Amino acid sequence: MSFAVIGGILLNVGAYLTFRGKIYEAVVVYLFADLCWIAMAYERDDFWGVISIIIGVAFGVLAYIKMKNGDMSKSLNNKNEKN
Repeated sequence: MSFAVIGGILLNVGAYLTFRGKIYEAVVVYLFADLCWIAMAYERDDFWGVISIIIGVAFGVLAYIKMKNGDMSKSLNNKNEKN
């Protein structure tokens, strides 16, 4: 089984967890999917792919930390926020 298939399966699991409202668990699964795609890009010698995925993972980790600390505002409930 390739890293792309494993990453795709993990993506589906993360989407299901998001649908069920288990956001923290879904983010962790998404990060594992990202690790699979980093391995896949590395195997194919796709340097820019690895770099862009790592940047996305970094933002994902920062969002997870911000969410876990309760610092993320809910824009759906905030009527004063401009879209």
